[in-house]
Amino acid sequence: MNQNKLRDVCLITIAMFVISISIYFFLIPSGIIVGSISGLAMVLNQIIPLSISVITLILNVGLLILGFIFVGKEFASKSIYTSILLPVFLAVFEFLFPVSTSLTGNSVYDLISYTLIIAFGQAILFNINASSGGLDIVGKIISKYSHMEIGKALTLCGFITSMTSILVYDIGTLIVSLIGTYANGIAIDYFIGGFHKKKKICILSDEYQTIQEFIMHKMQRGVTIYKATGGYLNEERTELVTIMTTSEYKKLLDYLHRANFQAFVTVSTVNEVIGTWNIHKKR
Repeated sequence: MNQNKLRDVCLITIAMFVISISIYFFLIPSGIIVGSISGLAMVLNQIIPLSISVITLILNVGLLILGFIFVGKEFASKSIYTSILLPVFLAVFEFLFPVSTSLTGNSVYDLISYTLIIAFGQAILFNINASSGGLDIVGKIISKYSHMEIGKALTLCGFITSMTSILVYDIGTLIVSLIGTYANGIAIDYFIGGFHKKKKICILSDEYQTIQEFIMHKMQRGVTIYKATGGYLNEERTELVTIMTTSEYKKLLDYLHRANFQAFVTVSTVNEVIGTWNIHKKR
């Protein structure tokens, strides 16, 4: 197993551990129903003579096949692994921490806790081209072909699933399900956005060549050079522009402080970088 695959396996395991915590400690004890395969299975169980586990199995197998066809082999294989991990973690929690009542004693707190925790786990999975199975697969397919943000895609299919709850539950259950589904989609996009954010750094300094060498050879990042004219003295200066992760930006800032260069630095947040972002490091 190469380093990238090992990293993905570790991240998937951590993400499913987080997701399992949200389901076991907050969703199940509170009896909350959100737009998910489990929620749909609970509704179908009231209509057709099959157990919830059988319905869930059938739906998940069907969705995994769709994921293999429309998203790809890598995504489907990772989703199979997550589908195995979830019941394993739930069984471990059942043995070690038997829970029969809500931890918070309040369904609103349970819903908020569940939404934030599971969204963080889902964001980790989507960021490495994986999913926790179920409706996540449908959301991934919609996102791929419509170019919709994954959180919004999950909200869309979650809303459709949530609407089925009115067939066997009351209006209150439907409203809670819709709110939980909507909040989950927003939280996922927020966390994924955090993974993708970069820093655009603009540097004006007489020591630009030394700084350029440090960025390109020590940090292995690209630099764009611009000629700029100061409006006050009408002098021509050289500006360096580079894009880095937050941790890399902190290292660069520390270098500039230690070197004690006279430099004017502006920093802005970039939500997404498309193109040859990591091409030099991959080489």
